[in-house]
Amino acid sequence: MRVKLTVIIFLCVLLVLSCIQMTIDWIYEKKFEEESKEVDKKPEYLIFIEVEDKVLYLLQDGKCIKKYPIASGKPGYPSPIGEWRIVEKGHWGGGFGGRWLGLNVPWGKYGIHGTTNQGSIGRAASHGCIRMFNKDIRELYSIVPHGTVVAIVNGPFGPFGRGFRTLEPGDRGADIMAVQKRLKALGFYKGYVSGIYNDDLKHALHRFQREKNLKVKDTITRVEYEAMGFREME
Repeated sequence: MRVKLTVIIFLCVLLVLSCIQMTIDWIYEKKFEEESKEVDKKPEYLIFIEVEDKVLYLLQDGKCIKKYPIASGKPGYPSPIGEWRIVEKGHWGGGFGGRWLGLNVPWGKYGIHGTTNQGSIGRAASHGCIRMFNKDIRELYSIVPHGTVVAIVNGPFGPFGRGFRTLEPGDRGADIMAVQKRLKALGFYKGYVSGIYNDDLKHALHRFQREKNLKVKDTITRVEYEAMGFREME
């Protein structure tokens, strides 16, 4: 009987020691996996463009590592306010300074590129694209990969930072995209949020105006903006 008890105790001790060893091995394995992930982890980049200040900031893992002067869209051709991604990279020549970073803006072809007109940097001078000095765009191009997020802002007030623009069919821009999103949220707009004032938006606008007892018209003015819940400088 004593022998059997000794054997049982011995086996229990072996089982406990085995469990402890397995736990230690698991801890070291997880630690190794985490350390390997840290080693293999690629930097995460973000491009932040302040139109009003004419500055492009490049952030790596949340820390600003580069700062470049830029040119933005001139009056009537605003740069696309919003959050986009780089979906195209190319070695463009001519007036593009040899490099092109294309953005996924739905209402037109916009990107970040160089320029032969170096004197335009620091001003509102483009047709909406972001211009950089050629040496700067080459450096930026070499750093950021496809899919990099590009946030373009114009002060802290979003697409209406410059006030309410009267919108008409055919117009394009971040303010139209904001209207489409608002009318979609309110149940009036069923189309694609494109940033383009198309027939779908016009029909949705007319339904909204009738619902709110407003004059039915094609233009979007302060009356419509405020009825949708927008406030200037939003």
